[in-house]
Amino acid sequence: MADIIGRLREDGIQKRVIKEGRGELPDFQDGTKATFHYRTLRSDEEGTVLDDSRVRGKPMELIIGKKFKLPVWETIVCTMREGEIAQFCCDVKCPFSDGDGAGGWASWAGDQPAHWCPLTLRQHVVLYPLVAKSLRNIAAGKDPLEGQRHCCGIAQMHEHNSLGHADLDALQQNPQPLVFDIEMLKVENPGTYQQDPWAMTDEEKAKAVPVIHQEGNRLYREGRVKEAAAKYYDAIACLKNLQMKEQPGSPDWIQLDQQITPLLLNYCQCKLAAQEYYEVLDHCSSILNKYDDNVKAYFKRGKAHAAVWNAQEAQADFAKVLELDPALAPVVSRELRALEARIRQKDEEDKARFRGIFSH
Repeated sequence: MADIIGRLREDGIQKRVIKEGRGELPDFQDGTKATFHYRTLRSDEEGTVLDDSRVRGKPMELIIGKKFKLPVWETIVCTMREGEIAQFCCDVKCPFSDGDGAGGWASWAGDQPAHWCPLTLRQHVVLYPLVAKSLRNIAAGKDPLEGQRHCCGIAQMHEHNSLGHADLDALQQNPQPLVFDIEMLKVENPGTYQQDPWAMTDEEKAKAVPVIHQEGNRLYREGRVKEAAAKYYDAIACLKNLQMKEQPGSPDWIQLDQQITPLLLNYCQCKLAAQEYYEVLDHCSSILNKYDDNVKAYFKRGKAHAAVWNAQEAQADFAKVLELDPALAPVVSRELRALEARIRQKDEEDKARFRGIFSH
């Protein structure tokens, strides 16, 4: 362990073991999957928390050797055993490998490092804001690549004025050392787990989409709506990643977009069941902005409008459904009757409420 900590220190990383792990240190060959909880803190006196995977309810999954955008995470998790909890203090850049061991945390104040003495060379945490934005997007059910295009991380940082998060914008403009609290939950050898979409090659993504799609359909039929939505989301993420590498409007881009649309509609169906109506409105509108003859998008958006009391918008969408597919008249009539009944009930409740107010 002492030699590992020594090598990390030479690389501008200070490790402090909080809880020993179990078993031997894995060899972490390429393709090994490390599952861990992380908490990212600023190196200020307050130890301000930037991100916490426990709060989001899902641990991080990292595939070794897949060129993750934050290589320092791969460096530090490869020093950990299952069950281990450790704190890593990482400089903005690592020091020169001149063997003098310079650079690192000079002292500790309680649980927090008190002073950092950096030397500079390779970047350690400069790209953290971009990575954190993608992870936050995933946690919020958004496209992890939203706002990015196919170029290197440094170029993206210079190209975009804002990441949409004030704390990440501040960190991007003024990089500083970061502290990572890591709890290693599980280490899986290559071939013993199913890869997540982000860790797949382009060829693996293309082959996985129909399989993931069918898994989502099965889960939905079984009433496991939340799990089905996650599958549809994974399939969409695969296709979005492939689409990002194509010229917008090109035949290949359009073909991928046409594969995304039915998956996105299935995802919207799950969100309707979960009563997350505004997300349905956003996604269906994005579909209709490109494909204004998509009956399912109008129908699902109409249901979402009705659910949030946008009566006129709902009626307009249902009218468009009838225009595009008159055979759906019975279904649309049922939805309109349900909407009218809810409106009458709401009007009666409002009248009763107002009578109670004015009677006092």
